[in-house]
Amino acid sequence: MGRRRRRLAGVLSALAALGMIGPLVLTASADQQAPGPAAAGWGACPAEVAAQEPALQCATVPVPVDYADPDSPTLDLMISRLASTGGPARRGVLLTNPGGPGASGLTMPVDLVTKGIPAAVTSAYDLIGMDPRGVGRSAPVSCGFTLESPYRGNVPPFAPDAAAVSAQAQIAEAVAADCGRNDTDGRMRHITTANTARDMDRIRIALGEEDVNFLGTSYGSALGAAYASMFPERTDRVVLDSNVGGTRLDHDAMRRYGQGVEDSFGDFARWAAVRDDSYGLGRSPARVRQTYLQLAERLDTEPAGGYDGASFRFRSFLGLYGESQYPGTARLWQSLLADQPAATDPDVVAPEPAPSPTGEPALAPWDNNWSAFLAVTCNDGVWSEDLAHYQRAVEQDRERYPLFGAAGANINPCAFWPWEPAEPPVQIDDEGRTTILLLQNRRDPGTPLAGAQVLRKAFAQRSRMVTVDGSGHGVYVYGDNACALNVTTEFLVQGTLPRRDTSCRPNR
Repeated sequence: MGRRRRRLAGVLSALAALGMIGPLVLTASADQQAPGPAAAGWGACPAEVAAQEPALQCATVPVPVDYADPDSPTLDLMISRLASTGGPARRGVLLTNPGGPGASGLTMPVDLVTKGIPAAVTSAYDLIGMDPRGVGRSAPVSCGFTLESPYRGNVPPFAPDAAAVSAQAQIAEAVAADCGRNDTDGRMRHITTANTARDMDRIRIALGEEDVNFLGTSYGSALGAAYASMFPERTDRVVLDSNVGGTRLDHDAMRRYGQGVEDSFGDFARWAAVRDDSYGLGRSPARVRQTYLQLAERLDTEPAGGYDGASFRFRSFLGLYGESQYPGTARLWQSLLADQPAATDPDVVAPEPAPSPTGEPALAPWDNNWSAFLAVTCNDGVWSEDLAHYQRAVEQDRERYPLFGAAGANINPCAFWPWEPAEPPVQIDDEGRTTILLLQNRRDPGTPLAGAQVLRKAFAQRSRMVTVDGSGHGVYVYGDNACALNVTTEFLVQGTLPRRDTSCRPNR
């Protein structure tokens, strides 16, 4: 495999690691009356999971493949538990989801502890992780992605013109066909946000809990919003962090990536400008922005260092996810400006796959992640099949959001998905307990502020919102704002929501 393709594959892998009218829709009351799974029996986790934290325990919970079919076969979900340290102070379980869709969540409890979740939370709750249906250890799905696939991943490539959208449509159509061809057991069409929310309630039953407490980040906010809407009487304390803006990741949410990059790019540009002596990207934020646009346009016609314009924009998008990403992003730009190969980075350059014993191309390491992402995203709602719709969107967003907008608007395999949605998207229910806390950075590249505002309005009196004057993807634990940390911890431990929406200033 060539260096350029391997580097592009690694960029896509890095994003994957970060790092959406027909049969009966089961109601909350109907689902609660259905026979529940047997109580979860905790035991050892798979070796690769246990290696991260020996105290982590795992179990499986059987759930129906199709909740609308009383005779549906079942699949086994794998869940994990980091038990409460609080003894009598334990108040329940805190289910978690890291986002995606398509991301494994078995190790999220360990990740939260490693990143410093307050001890008061680990005392109050068993932290519960899970691989959602279709992911990892929970009946994984596959579209058959290999390292040679021309598909660039869960965010389409930047499209400079209508012809590029047409070219991407051919790739997207082939991917959708591959997903259908590889779904030999008929599970893929049932990988949805609504079904994962139903799975969460089966997990609640298996754990013997009356209510669900939940912490979800990124797409996890959509999953949490769906659960709180489908099972409002079972919803206790819910934290939705870095909000997609509804209960699914649709084309509108992907187009918001363009706004998110525009919002957050200035933070990187200011950081780089004061370090111009080190990186040479420009002595002012305006000059850094100009450097980005000129470099991207040059790479569109003259790829260099393993990057073309689309993959450069993609990698720079990743670089806005937090200040810890800034130095690597600046070094990349520096090397490309000097027409030098980008430095080898094990987090960006994909390893060569092991030879396949059958002689067939080996599956890419992120095959399951991408496949589950597409299943959830495409199954959750109706996507336009009109190529001109995407060409218009690309043209509009290229003007509105010149840094990245024409990527989020581009066509993806959902336009050619072989299955119709099994049910309408989950609608937000604003009736229920006031126990939903929304957390949001003002400048987030992947889930910009507009998404949180959509969700805050939809949940109305059920929610409160904490807005942080900060940049990056992730607020609670994954961010560093003391005000938001304290407000969220007090809510999870004491149940105290702010009386009104709260704005948190940067740390002093």
